[in-house]
Amino acid sequence: MSSRTVIRHGLVITASDEIHADVLVEDGRVAALATPHAHSWTADRVIDATGKYVIPGGVDAHTHMEMPFGGTQASDTFATGTRAAAWGGTTTIVDFAVQSVGHTLREGLDAWHAKAEGNCAIDYAFHMIVSDVNDETLKEMDLLIEEGVTSFKQFMAYPGVFYSDDGQILRAMQRSAENGGLIMMHAENGIAIDVLVRQALARGETDPRHHGEVRKALLEAEATHRAIRLAQVAGAPLYVVHVSATEAVAELARARDEGLDVFGETCPQYLFLSADNLAEPDFEGAKYVCSTPLRPREHQASLWRALRTNDLQVVSTDHCPFCFTGQKDLGRGDFSRIPNGLPGVENRLDLLHQAVVDGRISRRRWIEIACAAPARMFGLYPKKGTIAPGADADIVIYDPHAEQVMSAATHHMNVDYSAYEGKRVTGRVETVLSRGEPVIVQREYTGRAGHGVFTPRSTCQYLN
Repeated sequence: MSSRTVIRHGLVITASDEIHADVLVEDGRVAALATPHAHSWTADRVIDATGKYVIPGGVDAHTHMEMPFGGTQASDTFATGTRAAAWGGTTTIVDFAVQSVGHTLREGLDAWHAKAEGNCAIDYAFHMIVSDVNDETLKEMDLLIEEGVTSFKQFMAYPGVFYSDDGQILRAMQRSAENGGLIMMHAENGIAIDVLVRQALARGETDPRHHGEVRKALLEAEATHRAIRLAQVAGAPLYVVHVSATEAVAELARARDEGLDVFGETCPQYLFLSADNLAEPDFEGAKYVCSTPLRPREHQASLWRALRTNDLQVVSTDHCPFCFTGQKDLGRGDFSRIPNGLPGVENRLDLLHQAVVDGRISRRRWIEIACAAPARMFGLYPKKGTIAPGADADIVIYDPHAEQVMSAATHHMNVDYSAYEGKRVTGRVETVLSRGEPVIVQREYTGRAGHGVFTPRSTCQYLN
């Protein structure tokens, strides 16, 4: 049974164009765009987008649903997290399957498939966290790429948990140079940070603000530099996750100026929050503990500049929520025990639209960093990330004039606080289609768990 939807009279915004056009959706895909009144399309469903933006659904390439960490796990399940993503205009997430030390990549991937399958409101894909590089793991990387899991995350942080040493990193990069995979790097010098953590605790410095003080910007920059040079030796591309500091941005910019295939993402928390939040009294700062940490406010200007100059290509959320009561408070009296992570999958598009309103980025750049670039970076384009004939009909009707106040009282993430509590923003998601199916209609949820399907990816489409 064929189904047709027409979206009329909206301003269609993609990374490359802004045009007043009607959009025809047939059988879950974009069938055609045409100037208004230039056609006589009939449809089962007509959406009036007068005065609204018609934009591609967001692609959040960095989420952690049901992620185990520090004796607990992220409070959003794939069901609650993908529903919240849809409320925020995101129609595809790329989550991280985890290889535990002593286990195979396959075991880790199978476990994450089991968590997600049948539970997601929107489409999803996986990266693979590689915690244990050995001959078998390297062979498995080739097999995963054939299944559409084409990116592999390594950690220079968290010794004893996810940490890889330089030799393991180099071997994985050499393999990715051969098989077309993309290595994603958590770039912080975890060995040095652990020394500083122990020293701070020994001095009685236990409050959340010390989490940011020991995870020094220079140690992010040093690790970023080292990762870039290891990738250069291996002849492999590199994607650095959650870049937070001026000095780390400088390392990426220098590498790109040298013509290296080096890419970086930042996250809304580094653009809109700061070390001031970590210093909030009465343990409130624990709400903002994540790694890389929030930096002093002056780092924000370099991140915005890098987004404008394309030294940073992507804004993802690193959504990894832990409730303030019962999870974050595991670290009362010892900041090193506070679960690392912030909620944000629902807030990204709106916060970045506020940056458009404030004149920090253009409308097309908004779509580039939130939709098109992550889709190209991780092999989902042009199926995802644009509105063009043949693309999946992942489409958001966005009201650029609606005002809202962000709050835990009204968000849909399964977490008891908002990192942006009380923040006023202009712009709001009104209606969301996922593969042509309405998930949000006029601010009412109409989606269902199990609509979202696993989406295999090709290799990186962003290389120079």
